[in-house]
Amino acid sequence: MFSSCARWTVIATAVAALLSPVVVSVAAAQPQSPLTELVDATARRLEVAEPVALAKFGNGQPVKDPQREQQVIDTVIAEATTLGADPAVVATVFRDQIDASVAIQYARMSQWTLDPATVPATAGDLAASRAVLDAVNREMVTRLVEQRGVLTSPLCAVELDRARAAVAQARAFDPLYRRALEVATRNYCR
Repeated sequence: MFSSCARWTVIATAVAALLSPVVVSVAAAQPQSPLTELVDATARRLEVAEPVALAKFGNGQPVKDPQREQQVIDTVIAEATTLGADPAVVATVFRDQIDASVAIQYARMSQWTLDPATVPATAGDLAASRAVLDAVNREMVTRLVEQRGVLTSPLCAVELDRARAAVAQARAFDPLYRRALEVATRNYCR
């Protein structure tokens, strides 16, 4: 088992890795989508689902946490209002984020229940994971506001598909995460 100091070093390293955007390399003939950074933030948010699931699994907590989910929605609505974004749109987008994250958590917990040998050796830290989520949530609200023009344009679906494909490839997402990314971004275009 890790010492307290070693455990926090592992957590700090993981948090730093999750907060740093992946550099998506796209062929020169195909420029990066204006939605790539938003979709990458979404992907980083989804990647936190696994440490959250691990913490809940280790503590015997349920996946669904309606109180925390409402807190997240309320916080992003307040941030959206401050930034001049449509609070209803932001609430819908984050409901999708939460649903996709919950699905990943259920999938991983099912895997660990059926095959205990696959449970990661390090314990998850729910507080640290939530701090990462809160930071990524703020970034996502900001990017939603910045990309409002693209998200409401007729080209949104094409740009969103390009961004999802590039991010999923760059992050080497498996089918579960690719599907979760689709769910998490399904209401980006308006």
